[in-house]
Order: sequence, then structure tokens, then C-alpha cells
Amino acid sequence: MKVGIIGAAGRMGRILMEATLANPDTELAAAVDVPGSSLIGVDAGELVGQGRLGVVLADELEKVVRDADVFIDFTVPEATARHIEVCRAAGTRLVIGTTGLDDHQTASLRAAGEDIAICFAPNYSIGVNLCFKLLETAAAVLGDEVDIEVIEAHHRHKIDAPSGTALRMGEVVAQTLGRDLKECAVYGREGRTGERERRTIGFETIRAGDIVGDHTVLFAADGERVEITHKASSRMSFARGAVRAALWLGGHDRGLYDMQDVLGLAGDSAGWGR
Repeated sequence: MKVGIIGAAGRMGRILMEATLANPDTELAAAVDVPGSSLIGVDAGELVGQGRLGVVLADELEKVVRDADVFIDFTVPEATARHIEVCRAAGTRLVIGTTGLDDHQTASLRAAGEDIAICFAPNYSIGVNLCFKLLETAAAVLGDEVDIEVIEAHHRHKIDAPSGTALRMGEVVAQTLGRDLKECAVYGREGRTGERERRTIGFETIRAGDIVGDHTVLFAADGERVEITHKASSRMSFARGAVRAALWLGGHDRGLYDMQDVLGLAGDSAGWGR
């Protein structure tokens, strides 16, 4: 499968190119970076120590959108919103790992899924997606008898909080318990907050150093607690999952999917609906 990488010159973009080149079933066919970048026109292979591949960095997705079967986008919401429309117009599949999309951008994403195949997930790690399923089970068993907190930690450069993964974890738990996360989420605490309400789901965010990504969901009852934790030590785990999603999308012409679909784990409270 021919794969294109958006944001190719960035830290995650380079890792995505490495993962694409390492997979025997994918070919790096296109690479895009921001207009004005000093690396525009540079061979993508040279950026990842693979020598010349004949794929040079373009400054606009429109110029190369038909060179690949699927593009992978781990950029920022404003850019991703534009890339969705470009791929939709060209009929090109899209894997999105961008977090922090607002309601309008998410609605546009859903609409685009009517015309092209899109995989949109807050985290492409296999382990994290297994945790989503474990969270469904824990929430269903423990029910309303526990206090629930989501704690996440990332590097100092991450620009959104809580992380998309933490929010998805909260959504999975809330949906399993029949709650609306928008109504029951509490983001941080300060001052005299009063006694904790059992039906709330708390979020705590840490930004420090070079932490790749740590997530813990705490279910605390009187006398015992259960913690489901995932810790990432390398961004390559996300990249390999995204390439796996790109290959999976090859079997679909349209629809909005997530990593739970790719792994065959989709359940009632996972995924985006079809």
C-alpha cells in the first residue's frame, strides 16, 4: 500500500516515515510539511537516514494527495481540518492521530466519513486500545460503587490537556456507566472543593520533561482500589499502530473508524459509530 505522511519533517512525522519504511506491506509514496519549511524539497529518505528514496517533501497536500492510497496525519487541529477536506475531495483515505479537535472539526470529520474511509483515534498504541476494553469491563463490574480518576502525564511540549487518550478513557468509562462525560467530568481541583461526588470522573494532568505518555485510570472503593495503567516508552508504538490502521483501511472505501475497529475490539461503548 502506498502511504503518505503529513507533517513529515516533525518528530512524529519522521517516526511515522520510519514505521512505513519498516513495514514490508507499505511503501512511502508522499511526504508533506508546512509551507515555508526549510526542508521542502528535501528527499524524505535522507530525513530518516535511509538515503534517497525519490520522495521529496511537498509544501501542500493538494500537490501529492493522489500519490498515495492513504495519508497519516498527526499534526494540529486547524491543519487536520484542511487535510480532511483535501482528502475527501480527492477520494483518498486518511488516518488521523491529531488530538484536540473541537466539535465543529469533529462534525466535519464525521461528514467526510460518508465519502472516504477514515480512521480517527486518540492513540494508536496496541496496549492503550487494549486498556480501553479493560476499562469497559472494570466500569461494568465496579459500577457506581467506586470513585474514578484519570491521571495522565506527557512531555512539556504537548499543547492540549487533558490528552486525547485520557479523554477517550473517560468517555469509555462514562458510556459504560450511562453517564455523559461533558456533565460529570471534573478537570483538576483547587481550594475548598467540598466532598467528592461519586458520579464525577476526575482528570489530572502532568506536563514535564520528555515523558512520552503515561495514563492511569483509578477505581477507588472503601478498602480497595483497581488501577489500569499504560506507559509508553517510545513513539514508535504509536507509529506502528497507525501504519497498521492504514493497511486496514485499504479494505474500506468509506466510513469513520477507530483503532478498536482495526484490532477487532469494537464494542457498544467503543468507536465512533458507523
